[in-house]
Amino acid sequence: SEARIQELIRLAAERVATGQGTQPATGAQPAGQQTDTRPVVRLAIEDAVKAALDNNLDITVQRLNPQLQDIAIASARSVYYPVLGTNLTRSSTTNASSNTLSGANAAGAAVVAGQTTYNGNITQGVPWFGGSFVVNLNNNRQTTTNQTALLNPTYNTNWSATYTQPLLRNFKIDGTRQTLTVASNTRDISEVTLRQTLTNTVSNVRNAYWDYVYAVQNVEVVRQSLALSEKLAQDNQTRVQVGTMAPIDVVQAQSQAATQRQNLVVAQASMRTTEIALKRLLVSGTQDPLWNSTIDPVDRPEFQPEAVDVEAAIRRALSQRTDVAIAKKNLESNDITLSYLRNQTLPQADLVALYGATGLGGTQLITSGTGVNRTVIGQIPGGYSDALSTLFARDYPRWQVTLNFSYPLGQSVQKAAIARARVQQSQIDAQLKQMELQVATDVTNAAINLQSNAERVQAAQAARELADRQLEAENSKFEVGMSTNYNVVQSQRDLATARNNELLAILNYRKSLVEFDRLQQTTLGAAGITVIGR
Repeated sequence: SEARIQELIRLAAERVATGQGTQPATGAQPAGQQTDTRPVVRLAIEDAVKAALDNNLDITVQRLNPQLQDIAIASARSVYYPVLGTNLTRSSTTNASSNTLSGANAAGAAVVAGQTTYNGNITQGVPWFGGSFVVNLNNNRQTTTNQTALLNPTYNTNWSATYTQPLLRNFKIDGTRQTLTVASNTRDISEVTLRQTLTNTVSNVRNAYWDYVYAVQNVEVVRQSLALSEKLAQDNQTRVQVGTMAPIDVVQAQSQAATQRQNLVVAQASMRTTEIALKRLLVSGTQDPLWNSTIDPVDRPEFQPEAVDVEAAIRRALSQRTDVAIAKKNLESNDITLSYLRNQTLPQADLVALYGATGLGGTQLITSGTGVNRTVIGQIPGGYSDALSTLFARDYPRWQVTLNFSYPLGQSVQKAAIARARVQQSQIDAQLKQMELQVATDVTNAAINLQSNAERVQAAQAARELADRQLEAENSKFEVGMSTNYNVVQSQRDLATARNNELLAILNYRKSLVEFDRLQQTTLGAAGITVIGR
């Protein structure tokens, strides 16, 4: 809605105006920038992961897919639910009599027959071997003016149970079982995809958290460099005032201080951007309290070199990777479809077995005379209960066994479908092998990158220590007139660069650890996260 859009614009404008994301602990606000009055939330990396699992919208969307697949499976399985059918019919027929057999006592006399029918049946398919059964119960009540009737009214009832069993086509697999199996695999894929989304989200949160920590620490490094530059400029100004330094030498120090102020503005903007990127992964919407707060990351990326077993990592990745699991499920679904298509090329041979019984009842007429001269002289009462008694006593049973056989003379469509499924199967199998090779390659490259980043951290730490010592030495020499203002400024720049390189090296090492875990799909296990399926 328009109100919602205006609210988002207002929040964004406030965030830019107040400089949201600037940490109070990093020093005074730059001139002209308003003080951020938003609440500060101290956030550890594991708390960030938990918030993402609870609130992340990508996860929320993906969690619904298994439920949708459950509904699809239930819909496909409804074929096996029994279906009850009933019908009720009332009819009356009046026929003109043309002979004595019609039951009238004169030519042209009307014979009226009335009938009420009430039938029921239950039909159900069974989930094994493609069979199905039907149970019928038929009832009718007949009345007539026919002079030859023995019962009036007459109650007829019968029941039958029929079971149809495919012997060739649809025996091992049919369309319903194929649909159910594929739907079940699709449901499993949705669970694997959910696990994939969880893994990627946790990895993205960790990376975003470390990016934000780096941005916060980088602001502090730039401020330290700015403080050194401003102190040098002030000291040089004092030396000019006492006559021990030429005024031109002050300009270089002031220029360095101005450059560091620009670097501070850039670093603060980067910090705000990375904070918003982190919040995007943690909140459920712009109304989430965290979205309108300032995050204070309490964890710092520590450097602890870890041993890497590449072969074990590859084995874990091949057994845990969600993309490999999805490819295997797709291959399994294609195998099921291929089996179904092959089965459909078989002849149709169905064995049909039927058993049933018939019941009869009604009011028996006692007559005298014969033919049209018969007259009713008495009745023996009877009714529907008599029909049911003879039905359940199975006085009049019936059974039947039938074998139906059919075979299409042309199967070009079925053969084309089988050929297409075989090609798809070969394609999926090749893709799976390609994927497994890519997994091994990615894990190996990630291990190499992890080891390389560990060495970079060690080198960056040594370079920072040397740059620190170099600046101390230049300051000492400058104090006694054995160094120049240029050398001191250059040493300050080198130290700032070395500090930033050290932070960046540690950040890259932590992110390479995150990527190494993600490629093995061990991120959730390492975080103690379990995906509960059906």
